[in-house]
Amino acid sequence: MKIHYNSKLKTLSRKLRKNSTLVEVLLWEQLKARKLRGYQFARQKPVGDFIVDFFCHDLHLVIEIDGSSHDKRLEQDKARQGFLESLGMKVIRFLDKDAKSNIQGVVSQLELVIDAFEEKKKDLGI
Repeated sequence: MKIHYNSKLKTLSRKLRKNSTLVEVLLWEQLKARKLRGYQFARQKPVGDFIVDFFCHDLHLVIEIDGSSHDKRLEQDKARQGFLESLGMKVIRFLDKDAKSNIQGVVSQLELVIDAFEEKKKDLGI
């Protein structure tokens, strides 16, 4: 899967990494350095004309943390998710408040996604 990189988003992506929300920091602590089942994740990754919160190329997985600002952007989020899914990516969303109160629950859900991915690969003989 080829990920199209918009170099114009590089500066904004860096700025977002430096100004992460509390939940993004908490989740990043669980994902960085291949802590989650050995998979490498990137944060604030440009994909096409969007910047996704977290991305794992090997899993084709996008993780989005939705804060209150997303309440007013439902249609935009739907279109964005459709674009990402059209590239063959799985998009999983967590509400900021839920992740903040239960980061281990978020990690457990991600482990289930990884289990399903690995089972599918096994079934396909990959």
